[in-house]
Amino acid sequence: MVTEKQIGWNRGEMAQKVANDIPDGSYVNLGIGIPELVADRVPEGIEVVYHTENGLLGMGTVPAAGSEDPELINAGKKCVTAIPGASYFHHADSFTMIRGGHLDISVLGALQISEKGDLANWSTGKPGAIPAVGGAMDLVAGVKNVWVITEHNTKDGKFKLVKECSFPLTGKGVVNTIYTNLAIIDVKKTGMFVREMAPGVSFEFLQEKTEIMLKQI
Repeated sequence: MVTEKQIGWNRGEMAQKVANDIPDGSYVNLGIGIPELVADRVPEGIEVVYHTENGLLGMGTVPAAGSEDPELINAGKKCVTAIPGASYFHHADSFTMIRGGHLDISVLGALQISEKGDLANWSTGKPGAIPAVGGAMDLVAGVKNVWVITEHNTKDGKFKLVKECSFPLTGKGVVNTIYTNLAIIDVKKTGMFVREMAPGVSFEFLQEKTEIMLKQI
């Protein structure tokens, strides 16, 4: 018997969905958490140059166990590799790339996404929570396309796709596409449109798990 927890894509499959949608030749920043999994899943024949804001353009896959270089890390302080031709630069230069509109896609995690494409992904606003938004604000403001990859609901079943965000915002109206364990959803001015649903997920089930009224393409 299939349980509710088993319905939908796992995190690796979610990351593969994102990787499959990245156009050839794109420059892409990967956020901390589930977005990091995308780096290992570039489709064959496609060139993607991954950027990490701590100063690397040309981030490769996760290193094999035992071959990690502790001085080669991503923004999440996890060990990575570098592809041939990769370049290293100052943190300030990295943010100049971001703020100057030189990156094509930013892939980020989320706490909440509103029906207008507002993103909250850095703090719950509770006392003792993370004190500053960090680079996420720059990424949603300076990058051409913002894609979010996240579980569709919280661990206790609360909505993440909401009418209005109750957490502090990272950016207003910035999200273009949402990849969850249940569906791929495009955010447009006329609403949220379901492009694809995971195996075993019906539109009715997806709507039950979403506060926003969804539309089918």
